[in-house]
Amino acid sequence: MSEEVFSYPDNNSYAAEKVKSFPHAPGVYLMKDAHQRVIYVGKAKDLRKRAGSYFLHAAEIDQRTKFLVKDIRDIDYIQAQSEVDAILMEARLIKDIQPMYNRDLKDGKSFPYLQIRTHEAFPRVEATREPLSTGVRLYGPFISPIRGALIVMQKVFRFRTCQYDIREDDPKRRFFRPCLLASIGQCTAPCCDRVSREDYRRQIHHLQRFLDGKRDELLLEMQEEMKTAAKNLNFEQAASIRDQISALEKLNDCGDLERNVQPEVFQSDPKRGLVGLQKVLHLPQIPRIIEGVDIAHLQGEATVASLVQFIDGLPFKSGYKRYKIKSVDGINDFASIGEVVYRRLKRIKDENGTVPDLFLIDGGKGQLHSAEDAAARAGVSVKLISLAKRDEEVFVSGLDEPLHLSRHAWSLRLLQYVRDEAHRFAQHYHHILRSRHLKE
Repeated sequence: MSEEVFSYPDNNSYAAEKVKSFPHAPGVYLMKDAHQRVIYVGKAKDLRKRAGSYFLHAAEIDQRTKFLVKDIRDIDYIQAQSEVDAILMEARLIKDIQPMYNRDLKDGKSFPYLQIRTHEAFPRVEATREPLSTGVRLYGPFISPIRGALIVMQKVFRFRTCQYDIREDDPKRRFFRPCLLASIGQCTAPCCDRVSREDYRRQIHHLQRFLDGKRDELLLEMQEEMKTAAKNLNFEQAASIRDQISALEKLNDCGDLERNVQPEVFQSDPKRGLVGLQKVLHLPQIPRIIEGVDIAHLQGEATVASLVQFIDGLPFKSGYKRYKIKSVDGINDFASIGEVVYRRLKRIKDENGTVPDLFLIDGGKGQLHSAEDAAARAGVSVKLISLAKRDEEVFVSGLDEPLHLSRHAWSLRLLQYVRDEAHRFAQHYHHILRSRHLKE
């Protein structure tokens, strides 16, 4: 007797009904055609909600999904332990299966990779659209946002993402000032000799095991390392491994991926931009931490402000802050800038925090003078500049005339990136308060 072959309906109704039993959990979904061939792989924070959206009328008429929707006859899922695990699983499956509707990912030329520079003494980890051909370990390509996942993984594995060439035999390392990531426990700071080459490479090994999908094996391996360190009376190392195990077990609590996702801006080159800023502003070193401030008004009445933070030329969303202007009546951008700069720098001083290498104000000479007065009142020395929108002139504290940078200069592009991100974040806060105002 021949085995009876299941016959799908001549539409996607079977898959649409099946997806209703999917869990509200992170994972990947695999869409199949009538021949059980996987034609599309996607990741989801909520499997039932995301996969179910393909069976709504909007997906049938959307140019991006209408052809896929017509070919779907079945659907399966693989549940993941976290959204980060789902992103990594999605990339591995697409690379192995090469589904028809994921064809844009097959060559990986248009999508980012996660790149570990294994040839370096202290390997850096980075997201890139132009991966190196040698001396690196590549993961991807990724169709989902990878910068947010990179930040969440950094909270667990504490690897470096900076562009510095760090040598183990460099005696100057012990005098180097680490960036903010070291202060908040997201990097073990090999730049200033806080971690040995052996211990740092152990961190990278743990990261690679995780990226390879061997999470459970990694946890067992780390538990053995912790026991060995404790047995050898190396209690500091044992405590560090214990904390890493705890963070890995609570990966979802390490950060909201949507909150951490960074803008994928590739028309600017962060490294060139930073080197250019050091040159044109005559800075003693490359500006690793840049903060930017912008002001927005709520219907001509209330004033709000945003502060964004960039580390090594890329947005660091955990450092973003919002302010309601308290001491200024009516619309007065100069006074509002002064209040925000004073509050920010006074808090840094009171909490013994890290002063930014560069503080960017949105505006011209007037806004810059207000910021200078505020910094003086706060008792903090910081490099202040402002960027005027009209002619993109750069006003520098201590200089009478503005700098006129080439429109194509990487340094100007980076300043525009910081300024525009501060403006976007200020407007976003403005819209939140406006919605509340309308509801009231």
